[in-house]
Amino acid sequence: MEIRPLTADDLDAALDSNIRAFGPVPAADRDAWRSRVSLALPEGRLLGAFDGGRLVATSRVLDFRQWWHGRAVSMGGVAGVTVAPEARGRGIGRRIVTAALELCAAKGHAVSVLFPATTRIYRSLGWEHAGGFHKVRLRTEALRTLDAAPVPVRRATPQDAAEVGAVLRRVHGEARDSGPVDWTVDMWRHKLSDEDLFSYLAEDGFLAYRWQDGRGESLRVEKLVAGSEATLRALAAIVGSGSSIAEHVTAALAPGDPLLWLLGEREVDQLERTQWMFRLVDAPAAIEARGYPEGVTADVPLAVEDLRIKGNSASWRLIVADGRGRLEPAADDPAAVRVGARGLAALYAGVPVATLRRAGLAEGGTAGALEALGAVFAGAAFSLDYF
Repeated sequence: MEIRPLTADDLDAALDSNIRAFGPVPAADRDAWRSRVSLALPEGRLLGAFDGGRLVATSRVLDFRQWWHGRAVSMGGVAGVTVAPEARGRGIGRRIVTAALELCAAKGHAVSVLFPATTRIYRSLGWEHAGGFHKVRLRTEALRTLDAAPVPVRRATPQDAAEVGAVLRRVHGEARDSGPVDWTVDMWRHKLSDEDLFSYLAEDGFLAYRWQDGRGESLRVEKLVAGSEATLRALAAIVGSGSSIAEHVTAALAPGDPLLWLLGEREVDQLERTQWMFRLVDAPAAIEARGYPEGVTADVPLAVEDLRIKGNSASWRLIVADGRGRLEPAADDPAAVRVGARGLAALYAGVPVATLRRAGLAEGGTAGALEALGAVFAGAAFSLDYF
């Protein structure tokens, strides 16, 4: 079995593997698929496993940053994991995902995220459920009737890729968000070149939406982020202007998205939640890069056991002060909070400590240490992107 980065000559075989794993890619969409996947080729981020010269598995590591309490952390997004049907059940899936994890480390990513088709294999390699990708169904009329302010808004084009990224970074940072993905300029340029995506840019906000499944029956908001009430109302009203044709909007929103507090009528949220899984690749780097609540301090002994990444396995002291954190090597402490890779991932993502203890993902620790961990990592992680 050989695992190596794929080249442009391997894309047809990779497309075939993708179709056999996830379903048909219409002929009209195949050039777009090749264009999107090709972004991973120059840096060797598209991997393939070969058996006797035949491609039997793939995985892709996307170059992202991810917001954690308002600070961006280098993140490898694992996507496109496929195994040929005739090669399944032989451990090839584990090998190609392990190779993706190793590539995350080689590329210097501190953390990793993936959307699982199955949970067991990823948990066995140290990923754990950490947050959700939420889609909320709204009446288009409810957006149309928002009292929109006269905010300058213009259509966004591929030439605006850098500015779109900068606006989103500013808004997520100021909001102290945890979980949203920060795309590269190349990925934004590719996204904004989609003629079926209607994109609008304001000084402190961005909107991207399209017709749902290409039909003029409902709308799908892929991104609606704003740093002020006025901009949020203005962008939402653009979507709402389609209410004469589309009765409903499906929008990717944060669980506590301010838009939900602007709606005039809101009794029942029709919500679809897709779980994403998370892993620390370089624990000291991930702790140092993350943001923390101002005014919260902690000095907690932490014992980590990571069976896949030995550099994470150690006795540490987690020290947090003034919105910054670090892991310092420490002597073994019988009073330490003990976690494995999965427990550490969930803790970092804001899963309550009490939940981790009752799930067997965290053990030990004094009452004060556990309270401190809960305060340090408090928050609900969410994603506005599915990849």
